[in-house]
Amino acid sequence: MPAIHPLPMLWLLTDVRNDARLEQAIMRLPTRSAVVFRHYHLDAAARRQRFDALAALARKNGHAIVLSGGAETAAAWGADGAYAPPDRLGPPSELLRIATAHDADEIAQAEAAKADAIILSPVFPTRSHADAKTLGVAGFHALAKTTRLPVIALGGMTAERARQLDWALWAAIDGLS
Repeated sequence: MPAIHPLPMLWLLTDVRNDARLEQAIMRLPTRSAVVFRHYHLDAAARRQRFDALAALARKNGHAIVLSGGAETAAAWGADGAYAPPDRLGPPSELLRIATAHDADEIAQAEAAKADAIILSPVFPTRSHADAKTLGVAGFHALAKTTRLPVIALGGMTAERARQLDWALWAAIDGLS
């Protein structure tokens, strides 16, 4: 069983686009949400400093903090979990391990890696990937049914789109910040 149980329903992913509004967004999240720290745009020292600041705020507000990267790095940084493609998650550990997936092959890889959950995307069009092919409602549900792992919807998600998708577990970058 993952260290974070039950699995948070709402997930805020950090990005250069929402960095200026993250503190406010984290404080508005319902208790027991999760923050996935990505911040790939920062150098190593600045990334660690920003992680530490946001992790403290997330925990103060009752949220889990998940680091983009393998479980070893997440553990070293004191994160509650790791977020990565299945082949970069690392071995099973006491940390929550969230695999990224975009298709059936990546879902199978997440299962083989013994991930605790999958973030499946893109469900809807997004500003960052405006021309990317999306799963849509039917495609998302068809893929989500292929696994026993919990599936978290990502890609153009907002509260309204989560209702349209009829899916309780969802994540957003812009839609929550």
